[in-house]
Amino acid sequence: MYEPIAVTWPPTPIKTQRLVLRESEGRDRAAFIELFTSPEVHTYLGGPQPREECERTVPETPGRRPGLFVIELDGSMIGTIELKRRDAEHRSRIRPDAGEAELGYLFLPEAWGHGYAAEACAAALGWFADELPGEPLVLCTQTANARSMRLAAKLGFTEVRRYEAWGAAQWMGKWSPAAPSASRRRSPHVDGPSDSA
Repeated sequence: MYEPIAVTWPPTPIKTQRLVLRESEGRDRAAFIELFTSPEVHTYLGGPQPREECERTVPETPGRRPGLFVIELDGSMIGTIELKRRDAEHRSRIRPDAGEAELGYLFLPEAWGHGYAAEACAAALGWFADELPGEPLVLCTQTANARSMRLAAKLGFTEVRRYEAWGAAQWMGKWSPAAPSASRRRSPHVDGPSDSA
């Protein structure tokens, strides 16, 4: 369904004002299982996975693939951000010559409402713009997911289309980097805290 993005991996950990974006480690396994089995996290994603199944199938070092960042706060994983290529079946034709990349994220419920998602996603978008200059990125979410819709707007995604899938109204937005982001990533004002998501 998705293909990895073609980048050098893993990158040097990315530090924001409060967070670290890094490659997955073995110590993250319990947090991955919490993400996969949380009813709150999966409200708009088809429901949680059964805990027993996750305990059995999640590898010792989960999520170790190009484009997947663990989000760390004070030494503990609070979520993930993934940048991946959409396959031919799911391409929106934003890039007719190739599959566009898509931003996805999951955060543990205790991390909601502190601005961590906006801070982490802004850093990931800066990294993406540096690695793949000028390449557009899409984000898809259910229109009923108010937090995700607010985050998309805050990050600068603009609506491409709305559609019906999995029995619910969906939204797709596009993000295009305005300029190389290395200077933005060094600025504490870009990666600073915010009030939502």
